[in-house]
Amino acid sequence: MKFAIQSRNDEYSNELMDRAKTYLSDFGLEWNEQSPDIVISIGGDGTLLHAFHRYREQLSTVAFVGIHTGHLGFYADWKPSEIEKLVISIAKHQFEVIQYPLLEATINYRNTEEQSVYLALNESTIKSPDVTLVMDVELNDSHFERFRGDGLCMSTPSGSTAYNKALGGAVIHPSLEAMQLTEMASINNRVFRTVGAPLVLPAHHVCVLKPVKAPDFMVTIDHLQLLHKDVKSIQYRVAKEKVRFARFRPFPFWTRVHDSFIDSDV
Repeated sequence: MKFAIQSRNDEYSNELMDRAKTYLSDFGLEWNEQSPDIVISIGGDGTLLHAFHRYREQLSTVAFVGIHTGHLGFYADWKPSEIEKLVISIAKHQFEVIQYPLLEATINYRNTEEQSVYLALNESTIKSPDVTLVMDVELNDSHFERFRGDGLCMSTPSGSTAYNKALGGAVIHPSLEAMQLTEMASINNRVFRTVGAPLVLPAHHVCVLKPVKAPDFMVTIDHLQLLHKDVKSIQYRVAKEKVRFARFRPFPFWTRVHDSFIDSDV
């Protein structure tokens, strides 16, 4: 088995990375950053997001597992004190692979057939750099609403506990094939109206955002911030690709939600 390690690059995480690399090599596993079978993230959920985008072209063959060197994360659920236990489990192939849905964002431009296509593990957001965002929202080729406000966020089920939750979105179990559109400070008065609630869309639905005024937008894909100019439309759908996680022990999603937001001894 081939492995790679993504570190948060602080002193403690790098120390754990060196230990894990030595242990796994001693068990006969091959260090291979180009085409690993398993990627160990050491840091936090942000570190795993970096690992995901680093290996996004190899999602069908790569499985991820996270060690947290800060607080318990939704993706990084192993403690540093458990590193030897984790290494032995990896070496003995004592794990199963689970898959979670991803978000596909396709950006189309004016006066060209070129597109930009991205995959998001958590979410994608749209904001106008200078003025109020004004977007026509289409669902399955039918006009749904004209949004006016600070921005829009489309999240995956596994990302529903991140920025989406802060915006008032629902927490969705990651086994569900869906995506969720949430508003950022929408303008609602006697003249302008939006639905004013998050929309949970199934996998066979497509959401298209079309600019009404300014064609330039700040688009985020997880931790990546990108300025796109002359945008014609932004299409969101549940991606065909999935992210694969190596699961070594039960770690129920609702237990993670409880420990992260309600009460935790971690």
